[in-house]
Amino acid sequence: MPTPYPPEFRRDVIAVARQGDQSREQVARSFGISASCLARWLRIADRQDQLANGTPAPHDALQVENRDLRKRTKQLEQENEILRRATAYFARDTLPK
Repeated sequence: MPTPYPPEFRRDVIAVARQGDQSREQVARSFGISASCLARWLRIADRQDQLANGTPAPHDALQVENRDLRKRTKQLEQENEILRRATAYFARDTLPK
């Protein structure tokens, strides 16, 4: 079972990690926790902040935008394929025999 850390300690670690002065690995090492533990705490804190603010986290907004862009790209590729086939169909009637 993981070592339970006090909530105050977690808040301090998360605050230092969010400052961005050091990498996650450096922050984790300086507080004596694993990098994966810190990453998990940051994900949990991001989710809690999102619920408290009612706004999507920046990485969530990027995921939504990426999904929308992929969907739009697929639609445009399908439209291109239809236009390519239509061009070939009409071009065969105009080519000399």
